[in-house]
Amino acid sequence: MIAVPHCLKLQVRYGETDQMGVVHHANYLAYFEEGRTRMMADLGCSYGSLERAGIGLPVRSIELRYRAPAYYEDELVVQTQVLGLRAASVSFGYEIRRLADGELIVTGKSELACITLGENRRVVPLPDSLRSLLEPFLASDPT
Repeated sequence: MIAVPHCLKLQVRYGETDQMGVVHHANYLAYFEEGRTRMMADLGCSYGSLERAGIGLPVRSIELRYRAPAYYEDELVVQTQVLGLRAASVSFGYEIRRLADGELIVTGKSELACITLGENRRVVPLPDSLRSLLEPFLASDPT
Protein backbone atom coordinates (compact mmCIF):
# COMPACT_ATOMS: atom_id res chain seq x y z
CA MET A 1 0.00 0.00 0.00
CA ILE A 2 1.02 3.62 -0.41
CA ALA A 3 2.32 5.45 2.65
CA VAL A 4 -1.09 6.97 3.40
CA PRO A 5 -3.96 5.12 1.68
CA HIS A 6 -7.42 6.64 1.67
CA CYS A 7 -9.24 5.33 4.75
CA LEU A 8 -12.97 5.03 5.28
CA LYS A 9 -14.59 3.78 8.48
CA LEU A 10 -17.74 1.66 8.20
CA GLN A 11 -19.83 -0.19 10.75
CA VAL A 12 -21.28 -3.57 9.78
CA ARG A 13 -25.07 -3.35 9.69
CA TYR A 14 -27.38 -6.21 10.63
CA GLY A 15 -28.71 -6.61 7.06
CA GLU A 16 -25.16 -7.23 5.81
CA THR A 17 -24.78 -10.39 7.90
CA ASP A 18 -26.04 -13.94 7.82
CA GLN A 19 -27.88 -15.71 10.62
CA MET A 20 -24.58 -16.25 12.45
CA GLY A 21 -23.79 -12.51 12.46
CA VAL A 22 -20.97 -12.89 9.89
CA VAL A 23 -20.73 -10.41 7.01
CA HIS A 24 -22.04 -12.03 3.82
CA HIS A 25 -19.23 -12.25 1.28
CA ALA A 26 -21.00 -10.18 -1.40
CA ASN A 27 -21.06 -7.13 0.88
CA TYR A 28 -17.30 -6.71 0.62
CA LEU A 29 -17.80 -5.63 -3.00
CA ALA A 30 -20.06 -2.83 -1.76
CA TYR A 31 -17.45 -1.87 0.85
CA PHE A 32 -14.81 -1.69 -1.90
CA GLU A 33 -17.10 0.51 -3.98
CA GLU A 34 -17.81 2.80 -1.05
CA GLY A 35 -14.08 3.16 -0.37
CA ARG A 36 -13.34 3.89 -4.02
CA THR A 37 -16.16 6.39 -4.55
CA ARG A 38 -15.41 8.21 -1.29
CA MET A 39 -11.72 8.39 -2.20
CA MET A 40 -12.54 9.97 -5.53
CA ALA A 41 -15.04 12.39 -3.97
CA ASP A 42 -12.49 13.38 -1.33
CA LEU A 43 -10.00 14.07 -4.14
CA GLY A 44 -12.54 16.39 -5.79
CA CYS A 45 -13.88 14.14 -8.54
CA SER A 46 -17.10 12.41 -7.53
CA TYR A 47 -18.69 9.69 -9.62
CA GLY A 48 -21.69 12.00 -9.98
CA SER A 49 -19.60 14.74 -11.54
CA LEU A 50 -17.97 12.26 -13.93
CA GLU A 51 -21.36 10.91 -14.99
CA ARG A 52 -22.76 14.41 -15.49
CA ALA A 53 -19.77 14.98 -17.81
CA GLY A 54 -20.77 11.86 -19.78
CA ILE A 55 -18.06 9.53 -18.39
CA GLY A 56 -18.66 6.17 -16.71
CA LEU A 57 -16.27 3.86 -14.89
CA PRO A 58 -17.79 0.36 -14.97
CA VAL A 59 -15.99 -2.46 -13.20
CA ARG A 60 -14.08 -4.54 -15.72
CA SER A 61 -12.63 -7.06 -13.29
CA ILE A 62 -12.59 -7.63 -9.56
CA GLU A 63 -10.99 -10.04 -7.16
CA LEU A 64 -11.09 -10.52 -3.42
CA ARG A 65 -9.45 -12.75 -0.90
CA TYR A 66 -11.07 -13.45 2.42
CA ARG A 67 -8.70 -13.54 5.38
CA ALA A 68 -10.96 -13.48 8.47
CA PRO A 69 -14.67 -12.97 9.20
CA ALA A 70 -16.19 -9.62 10.13
CA TYR A 71 -19.23 -9.53 12.39
CA TYR A 72 -22.34 -7.49 13.05
CA GLU A 73 -21.46 -4.13 14.64
CA ASP A 74 -17.72 -4.46 13.87
CA GLU A 75 -16.15 -1.17 12.88
CA LEU A 76 -14.10 -1.66 9.74
CA VAL A 77 -11.56 0.48 7.93
CA VAL A 78 -11.53 0.29 4.14
CA GLN A 79 -8.12 1.30 2.80
CA THR A 80 -8.11 2.20 -0.89
CA GLN A 81 -5.18 2.97 -3.16
CA VAL A 82 -4.57 3.46 -6.86
CA LEU A 83 -2.65 0.48 -8.26
CA GLY A 84 -2.39 1.54 -11.87
CA LEU A 85 -3.42 3.98 -14.55
CA ARG A 86 -3.60 2.90 -18.17
CA ALA A 87 -4.84 4.82 -21.19
CA ALA A 88 -8.50 3.94 -20.65
CA SER A 89 -8.64 2.23 -17.26
CA VAL A 90 -7.74 2.60 -13.60
CA SER A 91 -6.98 -0.12 -11.03
CA PHE A 92 -7.57 0.10 -7.30
CA GLY A 93 -6.37 -2.03 -4.40
CA TYR A 94 -8.22 -2.55 -1.13
CA GLU A 95 -7.59 -3.80 2.37
CA ILE A 96 -10.34 -4.04 4.95
CA ARG A 97 -9.32 -4.29 8.60
CA ARG A 98 -11.21 -4.48 11.85
CA LEU A 99 -10.70 -1.16 13.64
CA ALA A 100 -10.57 -2.64 17.17
CA ASP A 101 -7.59 -4.94 16.61
CA GLY A 102 -6.29 -4.16 13.10
CA GLU A 103 -6.98 -7.71 11.92
CA LEU A 104 -6.92 -8.05 8.13
CA ILE A 105 -10.38 -9.15 6.98
CA VAL A 106 -10.21 -9.03 3.17
CA THR A 107 -7.96 -7.79 0.36
CA GLY A 108 -8.88 -7.11 -3.24
CA LYS A 109 -8.32 -5.36 -6.53
CA SER A 110 -10.60 -3.89 -9.17
CA GLU A 111 -10.07 -2.54 -12.66
CA LEU A 112 -12.46 0.03 -14.08
CA ALA A 113 -12.78 0.91 -17.76
CA CYS A 114 -13.45 4.46 -18.87
CA ILE A 115 -16.45 4.77 -21.21
CA THR A 116 -18.80 7.37 -22.61
CA LEU A 117 -22.33 7.23 -21.26
CA GLY A 118 -25.41 7.41 -23.41
CA GLU A 119 -26.69 5.46 -26.36
CA ASN A 120 -23.34 4.86 -28.09
CA ARG A 121 -21.14 3.72 -25.23
CA ARG A 122 -17.51 3.29 -26.12
CA VAL A 123 -14.15 3.05 -24.40
CA VAL A 124 -12.34 6.40 -24.17
CA PRO A 125 -9.13 7.63 -22.53
CA LEU A 126 -9.28 8.62 -18.88
CA PRO A 127 -9.93 12.35 -18.65
CA ASP A 128 -6.72 14.29 -17.96
CA SER A 129 -8.35 15.89 -14.93
CA LEU A 130 -9.04 12.47 -13.37
CA ARG A 131 -5.60 11.14 -14.25
CA SER A 132 -3.89 14.14 -12.63
CA LEU A 133 -5.95 13.67 -9.44
CA LEU A 134 -5.13 9.96 -9.17
CA GLU A 135 -1.44 9.93 -10.21
CA PRO A 136 -0.13 11.23 -6.86
CA PHE A 137 -1.85 8.27 -5.13
CA LEU A 138 -0.30 5.54 -7.26
CA ALA A 139 1.12 2.76 -5.09
CA SER A 140 4.87 2.57 -5.32
CA ASP A 141 4.72 -1.21 -5.01
CA PRO A 142 1.48 -2.58 -6.56
CA THR A 143 1.79 -6.03 -4.99
